[in-house]
Amino acid sequence: MSDFNQPLGGNEMPRFGGPATMMRLPTQDAAAGLDAAFIGVPMDIGTSNRPGTRLGPRQIRDESRMLRPYNMATRAAPFDSLQVADIGDVPINTFNLPKNLDIITRYYDEVLSHGCVPLTLGGDHTLTWPLLRAIARKHGPVGLIHIDAHADVNEQMFGEEMAHGCPFRRAQEEGLLDSRRVVQIGLRGTGYAADDFDWCRDQGFRVVTAEQCWYKSLAPLMAEVREQMGDAPVYISFDIDGLDPSVAPGTGTVEMGGLTAQQGLEIVRGAWGLNVVGGDLVEVAPPYDPSGNTALMGATLLYEMLCVLPGVKRRD
Repeated sequence: MSDFNQPLGGNEMPRFGGPATMMRLPTQDAAAGLDAAFIGVPMDIGTSNRPGTRLGPRQIRDESRMLRPYNMATRAAPFDSLQVADIGDVPINTFNLPKNLDIITRYYDEVLSHGCVPLTLGGDHTLTWPLLRAIARKHGPVGLIHIDAHADVNEQMFGEEMAHGCPFRRAQEEGLLDSRRVVQIGLRGTGYAADDFDWCRDQGFRVVTAEQCWYKSLAPLMAEVREQMGDAPVYISFDIDGLDPSVAPGTGTVEMGGLTAQQGLEIVRGAWGLNVVGGDLVEVAPPYDPSGNTALMGATLLYEMLCVLPGVKRRD
């Protein structure tokens, strides 16, 4: 028997049964004793268009029942390597976005105090800002691999500085990011001004638009990203709308011409060997995809993040 927690297998319990946890893993109340933890942030009060991401963590967990423990493509064996559990949801305040910033930061301070790497099920993208506050307190300013249709660097939205279109401007202003090691992949769509992405470039971020990704493998890009990131801590933030709506329609602010499912996998798998200190998958909005495929995409990408964490063995 393994000393590590194992997902409940489909031959032990039918996949439509068993615990409704990430990959049907065991649960615990806190991060003590864990190398990595799946955590939900069921929040959508920072959303500007279609709501529904408060339901994202629940459906991601539900669809994750289809995932098995071994990564047949990369040979990663995370559950032979790390102690992992689902530690539930952050108890957010449904009616007060500013309070949530403090609630989220305090929660992740506690998780990180145990040396546990958090993998977060969102929730709208506002959550990444307070989460990065905790990450930077632990690790200092971090590199960032940000996959998204949108840069999320708005100065404000409807006069507010807290919204899902603002987290990376706030993080940069607070010194949470190592701007020389920030790459944004998949940005696209229409804008309000011709220079909408220039603020990112002015900060030193590398911007890789969706059009630069069309019709090609992203493995060469990720080789460059690994060189850029070096050995210092890196955080991965994946907005599901970075993928094209033809494969991930269940999100609030869709944009045509996005990344393919395969490119999404290439990006996360391409982070293998980096000092990944956390990750999130945000903006899954179940009401807009009754099939559950968008949530399954999200669950798979979170599993792939687990597979590239430091310490995960790869079987021969």
